[in-house]
Amino acid sequence: MLYLCAELKMEMEKFLTFIKDWMLPLAIVLGILSYLLLHFVPLLHASVEPCFSAFAKNTQPMFVATMLFLQFNRISPHDLKIKRWHFGLLAFQIITFAATAVLAAGLPEGEMKILAECAMLCFICPTAAAAGVITDKLGGSLSDTVTYVVMINVAATIFIPLAIPIVKDTADMGFIQYVLAIGGRIFPLLVLPLLLSWTIRYGWRKLQRKLMRYTHWAFYFWGISLCLSIYLATRATVLSGISVWTAIAIGVISLAACLLQFWFGHRIARRGGRSDSITAGQALGQKNSGFLIWVGYSFLTPVTSVAGGLYAIWQNLVNSMELFEQKKHPEKTASSGNF
Repeated sequence: MLYLCAELKMEMEKFLTFIKDWMLPLAIVLGILSYLLLHFVPLLHASVEPCFSAFAKNTQPMFVATMLFLQFNRISPHDLKIKRWHFGLLAFQIITFAATAVLAAGLPEGEMKILAECAMLCFICPTAAAAGVITDKLGGSLSDTVTYVVMINVAATIFIPLAIPIVKDTADMGFIQYVLAIGGRIFPLLVLPLLLSWTIRYGWRKLQRKLMRYTHWAFYFWGISLCLSIYLATRATVLSGISVWTAIAIGVISLAACLLQFWFGHRIARRGGRSDSITAGQALGQKNSGFLIWVGYSFLTPVTSVAGGLYAIWQNLVNSMELFEQKKHPEKTASSGNF
């Protein structure tokens, strides 16, 4: 009996290790296949897909917020320090966003304008709230990632409302209304978990110490959130109704923006050492694709939301490659900024 229990425990540990090692590719494949199954099987498409899509849309932010709360329990306000490369990343996002926004504003309605709008969204989109999970696994700094997450979300809340009326002549909201709409999207996911974790840190120290025991659960909440995010991204792409060539063009634009930002993030912080290079690469390259989809669908040409779905796939493929390289050659990860 004891031998059987020991064998069972060993098998369970192997299974958990497998899940940890392959969480990201498993989540990508499961997210894509689950939507395709629900969409193309008539019986499931009629009865299951609408309910599950609503479930995914409503619960995915909750998993993200819970993951952030568990992560923020590890960080005190004193850990959030601005570094020089933070400003370099911020300048890169603002300049590339402004350039592509001006380009989009000067183009007539059509495919080229759509592609320019896709590019501008890919460049200004805030860092994914889950970026800290991958950054931590790769050996980067969680606190530096959170610092930049806060900075770029503030910047996006200001600069996106400035650009929308310029790019879209049909924009029917003023600057304040856009700021409130975007801020209302960001606040529950980012600010509330941060404030709650710090309130517990300074108000209920015993509870904070107990919660620290469950910090590793953030990884599993991230995995569930990622699977649902990929599911929703696949859904947005399939339901967009765009032509194959337009989808390919958006795919190329989003892939180029993804690779450029991972590369630039690694390069700009390489003098700070391996940890800074990893952190900056993830902070710039890993985007809140759900936010990108929402902004494109809500305020710009709805087809631009496809860029968010495809970017989610590209960035997670890059992350899979980085995690594989880190496991195979940990001493070389991010040393040259390559992936």
